[in-house]
Amino acid sequence: MRERPSEVVAPHSRLLRLTLEADNAREYWRRPQAHVGSPERVAEAFNDYWFGARSMERVRDLLANFDLRFAAYPAALETLHAWSEADRDTRVAICHWHVQLADPIYRAFTGELLPARREGGRPLTRDAVLRWVRDRDPGERWGPATHAQFASKLLSCAHAAGLVGSTRDPRPLLTPRVTTSALGYLLHLLRHLEFAGSLHDNPYLRSVGIVGMLLDDRIRAVPGITLSRVANVVEFAFDHAAPLAWVRATQMDHAA
Repeated sequence: MRERPSEVVAPHSRLLRLTLEADNAREYWRRPQAHVGSPERVAEAFNDYWFGARSMERVRDLLANFDLRFAAYPAALETLHAWSEADRDTRVAICHWHVQLADPIYRAFTGELLPARREGGRPLTRDAVLRWVRDRDPGERWGPATHAQFASKLLSCAHAAGLVGSTRDPRPLLTPRVTTSALGYLLHLLRHLEFAGSLHDNPYLRSVGIVGMLLDDRIRAVPGITLSRVANVVEFAFDHAAPLAWVRATQMDHAA
């Protein structure tokens, strides 16, 4: 039996090359996905200005990272190709969740550290993030310069996602606007993946502050999904088998 796609669990440093890039991600979604990973595709993206006037090296970085964030989840990429004109708030949330999927360090940063500090009313500083990065690298796989780069890129990506409210210390932590469309997409995506947690409790939802009874309330507004609760037991029912079917039925020519 074919295994389901999974969130990435092995730490890596790809975030140092590419943070959120929501606008370039939409350009990537819009393009045909033939010859993924081939030199010919890189040349086509460069020559046809998919991402504007970028160097060949930068185009290669964009494609390689977007392939890992989106093409690694074929049902997701198929959906986003059809739905590339989703509103910007929806696209930003989707890009944030896909960075979480593809990067366990960003997933822990935004799904564990930031919610804990946000709930405690504590703003963030770069030094605090740097200490957190060092603590997650006890074997010193990366050196001090790389730790500092990680701290900067984590903050930059979280700021672009609407989770961090400033680029200067102390940095307030925000709960971003998550459209009903974005929430519906995430739930349809996760139900087809292997990930730590459940549909009702996971780092993806925690990162944007949609947890517990608030999630119950939000789901009531999502077309095509029904949530049933008996005490602490929660069950989901989906009217559509795949994300693309849900988008076509509920989002095309619909407001977010």
